[in-house]
Amino acid sequence: MKFASKIFNSHPKSDGDFFLGIKKILGFKPKNLNVYKKAFLHRSLNKRDHKGNPMNYERLEFLGDAMLGTIISKHLYKVVPEGDEGYLTKMRSKIVSRKHLNELGKDLKLLDFVESRIPKSHFGENIHGNVFEALVGAIYLDRGYEYCEKFINKRVIKPYVDIEQLEGKVISYKSLVIEWCQKQKKQFHYEVYEDTGNDILKHFAVKLSIGDKIQAKARATSKKKAEEKASKRAYFALQDKISNG
Repeated sequence: MKFASKIFNSHPKSDGDFFLGIKKILGFKPKNLNVYKKAFLHRSLNKRDHKGNPMNYERLEFLGDAMLGTIISKHLYKVVPEGDEGYLTKMRSKIVSRKHLNELGKDLKLLDFVESRIPKSHFGENIHGNVFEALVGAIYLDRGYEYCEKFINKRVIKPYVDIEQLEGKVISYKSLVIEWCQKQKKQFHYEVYEDTGNDILKHFAVKLSIGDKIQAKARATSKKKAEEKASKRAYFALQDKISNG
């Protein structure tokens, strides 16, 4: 197991290297380096503290998610005074979507700091966003709300938050299609059917029927992804009708 750990441990950096790397990402000096180290510990290491509590990034991820939501909410409240609760909630969801957080984690190359017994090639896409949230949680514990807000403003709001662009950004084609069907009083149905593909990884096949017509089909590695992909195809096939109400 020690040998495997040496192979897959992707955080062999000294404290000095780690300090410099984190400082560059943050834009300020970390005080408690240990809290940042925890933000990059994967659960596969099975590490525990002196009280026997698990040591990995998941609790920091929970905290970072809350801080990110709070700070983005505050920003939207200030810059869009005419926005009602529903509008502000939808805009916040677009900014903190899993896809967007994964992109942020990739841009900052956070995976380089992750310590794990699992090879990087085996991680799913969400590891990037999860670690980004954990880093936000670590900043809050180390330096407090003000520095947390400073980091999110620099790394999320200034480079990525454009209100006009976000207003036109679709976060769920399935939601758009369902909303349109309900508005038009059309029956719709997502059905999982037998997938005949030869992929090594199991796939799900879904067909979306609107009224008495099969509007779109799709397959993906999860039922949720297949439904979203089918919804996207149906949306573009019906775009003129959906756009006109």
